[in-house]
Amino acid sequence: MSFARRGDLDGGRTAVQRSTAKPRLYVLDGFRLVAALMVVAFHYIALRGGWDRNTAEIFPQLKPFAQYGWLGVEVFFLISGFVICMSTWGRRLGDFVVSRACRIYPAYWVTVFLTATVITLWPQVRSVKGWDVVATNLTMLQQGMGVWDVDGVYWTLFIELKFYILFAIVVATGVTYRKCVLFCALWTVAAITAPSVDSKLLDMWAMPLASPYFVAGIAFYLMYRFKPTALLWGIVGVSFLLALHGVPKRVADNQDHVIPHWPAKLIILAAFVMMALIAYGKLNRIQWRWLTTAGALTYPLYLLHQYIGLTMIHWLQHKVQPGVLVLALTAVMLGAAWLMHRFVERPFGTKMRNALQKGIEDMRRNSSPAPEAAAGKPGGPLEATLPPVQEPRRFEHAETAPQAPAFHHRSG
Repeated sequence: MSFARRGDLDGGRTAVQRSTAKPRLYVLDGFRLVAALMVVAFHYIALRGGWDRNTAEIFPQLKPFAQYGWLGVEVFFLISGFVICMSTWGRRLGDFVVSRACRIYPAYWVTVFLTATVITLWPQVRSVKGWDVVATNLTMLQQGMGVWDVDGVYWTLFIELKFYILFAIVVATGVTYRKCVLFCALWTVAAITAPSVDSKLLDMWAMPLASPYFVAGIAFYLMYRFKPTALLWGIVGVSFLLALHGVPKRVADNQDHVIPHWPAKLIILAAFVMMALIAYGKLNRIQWRWLTTAGALTYPLYLLHQYIGLTMIHWLQHKVQPGVLVLALTAVMLGAAWLMHRFVERPFGTKMRNALQKGIEDMRRNSSPAPEAAAGKPGGPLEATLPPVQEPRRFEHAETAPQAPAFHHRSG
């Protein structure tokens, strides 16, 4: 991903320009991979999943840490707010839609079929309720229609998709500093209102547990692009407190027994501190190019690892030492993620982008006013063919004509 220079604050007001372009934020790629590995550790070590006994017996030293790995999802949302705000600056809505579709769908479609095939052939861990469910999953809209996810990680994709749709409203009107702040404010108001209002529609789009992370990510990007201000820190502070408020619910959703909440809150604090360092440019010096590859593996790794990995654990748990099995399986998933990126995301994403871009350009071209309508406009070809209208003259001599009063134009 590339980072633009400082741009418009709002409309035609331009921010102070830096003399040089901002460097690529390689650290974001690494941060994403860390978040993905947190989720992998949670599924492979903390959850019983494919194991035939409690994982506390298998990993007594690791489980107390891995049981908080679900927070990798929250880190994803935080990074996503930053990256989406960054990538949409100065872009049109059609370009944003094409970019997101080509980024999320090719690998997703392949992994839906791969996961469905594995858990159909070996349904010991999970099973497919029917291939009509698989077909619906291909839309990534299955949760909105009350259809089961083929893989357990897909629930987060629907949240991401809803964020894209909401932020597309800002993109459609032109992304500016003011509009981003207004978006953050309105979404926060909706998020704190939703729990008190009996409205499934509001709760669906307000996303009270996820929105604080997206909002904070947007504010952090505004800090990075322009400069930190009390207003932006206020947005981050409120988002952080709302995120902490949601921790008990998220802990309960991910555990079947009571565990302390403070480690989860500490991890969230660490994630916010990390994003603050990025926003202040403190980590710009990290220019390790291999992190680009690490970031590219994140999405396919996330899509592939859960049900396929748990099925492999089920079959190999008595043949391979548990610690070795988890490490080897993680390495295999990273390798599969690289193959997915190299042979699915890159080639098919490019073809899909070219095809969709042509469709967008065709839509724009055919949405222009018709030639006949343009011809009828003042100054158009039709007007040029008409003879000038002769106004009746009331006075034969110019010197006898009264002078028209002068009107002074007032701009307002």
